[in-house]
Amino acid sequence: MENLIGALVAAPLLGAAVLLLGGKALDRIGHWLGTLLAGTSFVIGLILFADMLGRSGEHRAISTTLYSWVPVNSFQADVSFQLDQLSMTFVLLITGVGTLIHLYSVGYMEHDERRRRFFGYLNLFLAAMLLLVVADNYLLLYVGWEGVGLASYLLIGFWQHKPSAATAAKKAFIVNRVGDVGLSIAIMLMFTTFGTFAFTPVLASADKASEGTLTGIGLMLLLAACGKSAQVPLQSWLGDAMEGPTPVSALIHAATMVTAGVYLITRSGPIFNLAPDAQTAVVVVGTVTLLFGAIVGCAKDDIKKALAGSTMSQIGYMVLAAGLGPIGYVFAIMHLVTHGFFKAGLFLGAGSVMHGMNDEVDMRKYGALRKYMPITFVTFGLGYLAIIGFPGLSGYFSKDKIIEAAFAKGGTEGWIIGSCALLGAAITAFYMTRVMLMTFFGEKRWQPAPDADAAPSAEPAAEGHAAGEMPHPHESPWSMTVPMIVLAFGSVFAGFLFNLNDSFLKWLEPVTGHKEGDSPLSATTVTATTVTVMVIGVAVAWLVYGRKPVPVVAPKGSLLTRAARRDLLQDDFNHVAFVQTGSYLTRGLVYLDLKGVDGLVNGTAATVGGLSSRMRRLQNGYVRSYAVSMFGGAAVLVAATLLMRAVA
Repeated sequence: MENLIGALVAAPLLGAAVLLLGGKALDRIGHWLGTLLAGTSFVIGLILFADMLGRSGEHRAISTTLYSWVPVNSFQADVSFQLDQLSMTFVLLITGVGTLIHLYSVGYMEHDERRRRFFGYLNLFLAAMLLLVVADNYLLLYVGWEGVGLASYLLIGFWQHKPSAATAAKKAFIVNRVGDVGLSIAIMLMFTTFGTFAFTPVLASADKASEGTLTGIGLMLLLAACGKSAQVPLQSWLGDAMEGPTPVSALIHAATMVTAGVYLITRSGPIFNLAPDAQTAVVVVGTVTLLFGAIVGCAKDDIKKALAGSTMSQIGYMVLAAGLGPIGYVFAIMHLVTHGFFKAGLFLGAGSVMHGMNDEVDMRKYGALRKYMPITFVTFGLGYLAIIGFPGLSGYFSKDKIIEAAFAKGGTEGWIIGSCALLGAAITAFYMTRVMLMTFFGEKRWQPAPDADAAPSAEPAAEGHAAGEMPHPHESPWSMTVPMIVLAFGSVFAGFLFNLNDSFLKWLEPVTGHKEGDSPLSATTVTATTVTVMVIGVAVAWLVYGRKPVPVVAPKGSLLTRAARRDLLQDDFNHVAFVQTGSYLTRGLVYLDLKGVDGLVNGTAATVGGLSSRMRRLQNGYVRSYAVSMFGGAAVLVAATLLMRAVA
C-alpha cells in the first residue's frame, strides 16, 4: 500500500507531461487521457481508503520514502509521503471532485482549440495539490505549494489573449508569492529551532520551543494560508481569478487550492495550540474574512464573482474554526469537504447557465431559466440550499457545528465571533437567494450576445454564438450534467453521513485531536438561531428581488453597495498603499541613486579630473618654464632662510 501513495501523485503528473509535451497528435484524445488519469488517481485513493478503514485508528497512518532529496550534514530532506486520516480526506476530495470537473470540462471546453493543453494544466494542478497534502515534511509541502501556484497561474490566464485574464493571472501569482514568503520563513524558523522540518518531529517537539518562536512560526504559516486561501488581507486576487474558464473556478477556487491554507493550519495544530496569540490572529482573520466575502457577494451581478465572494466567506468560516484549536479542527475540515461538494456544484451550474446563455455572466440578463434548464436548476438549487444551511442538507450540519464551536470558545470572545458567524449565515442566505432569484426566476431579461471586442471580460463565445444573437437557453450535454448531479448528491447527503454517529469526528480525531467547548448556548438553541437568521436572509432577498422585476441596468445603490461592487475598495487600498507608495519609493530611490550615489561618484571624478587638468599645466614640456619654476623655488628657499636668520 505504501507504494500506491506515490502512484497517487504520479498518475496526474504523467498525464501533465504527456499532454503538454505530446504535441497536436494528442488533440483528439488528450481530454479523455487527462480525465482517465485523474480517475486513476481517484481509484488509487479509494483503494488506500479501503485499506485504511481496515486498520484501527492509531495505526491507520502509513508513510514511505522514495529517496533522499538533499543529504547535506544535518540538513536532511527526503521525498517522503505520509497518508493519515487528514491527508486521506483531502486525497479523496481532490481526486473525486477533480475527476468530475475533468469530465465536465470535456463538454465545456469542446470548442477550444487548446483543450489538450487545458487538460494538461488540470493534471498538473492535481499532481501538485496531491503532493502538498501527502508530503510528510514542510519542505516537500512547499514544493507542492509552489506547484499549485504555478498551475493556478496557467489556468487563470488560460485565455491569455484577453488582457483581463492575463492581468488576473499575474495578480494571483504575485499576491500568492507574498504568502509564500511567510511559508518559507516559517520553514527556516522550524529548521533553526528543531533541526528538521518533518511533520512528526516538529509537531512532537513543539512544546520544547519558546512561545515567542512558536508565535512567529504560527504567524508566518497564517500569512501563507491567507495568500493561498484568499483571506484578508491577501484576498484581492480571488474575484479577478474568475477570468479563467469556469471549470478552473470550480476546481481551484471552490474545492482544492483555496482550502490549502486550512490544511496547513490544521496540520500545524500543535504549533498553534501552544501559541495563543497566533491562534487568536487566525480567529480574527477568519471572522473578518467571512463577513468581508459575504458583503462583497451581495453586490456582484457577475454570477461567478458572486460565488467567488461566497467562497471567500466560506473559507473564512473554516479558518475561524481552525483558529479555535481542538474545539474546531474537525469541523473546519468537515465544512471544507461539504463546501467542496456544494460550491463546486454551484460553479459548474454557473458554467452550465453561461453555456446556454451565450457565455453571459451578468445575472441581470438572465431570468426564468428554470423552465429551460431543469437539471441545472435542480442541481444548482440543491447546492444553494446546502450553502445557506437548509435543515438536513450538508451545509446545515457543517456550518452549524462551526457556529456552535465559536460560541463554545467562551467569554466575550466567544460571543463576538459567534455573533459574527451568525451574521455571516444571514448574509449568506441573502446573497445566495439573490443569485437564485435573478438567475432562475422572474421574467426573461435576455440580451443579444455582446461583441467580444466590446466586452473583454466575458468568456469567449462558444461556437455558433455570433455577436447580436439572442440566447437560446438549453440544457447542457451529459458530460456537464452528470458531474453536477453527482455533486448535488454530495450537497444533500454528505453532511448527514458525516454527522451520523459522529463518524467524521471519530475519523479525524486521532490526527487533529478534539475537545468539547463550554458553550453558553445549547446545540438546539444555536441550531434554532441559525435557521432563524437563514430564513430572515431568504425573506429579505425575496422582498428585494422576488416581488418586483429586476432591472437590467443596476441601480446606483447605497454607499455600501457601491463599495461592495468595488470589493470594499480592496484594490483601491492596495493601489494607494502599495502601487503608488512603491512607485514613489522607486522614484525616490532612482533620484537618490542619480543625484546622491551617482552624483557623489561623478562629482568626485569631476573634481579629480579638474584638479588633474590644472596640475598638468605645470608639466607643459617647455625648458624655459621648468627653469623659471626652479629659479622661483630657489628664490623662495633663499628668502625663507634669510627670514629665519633675521628672526633668530
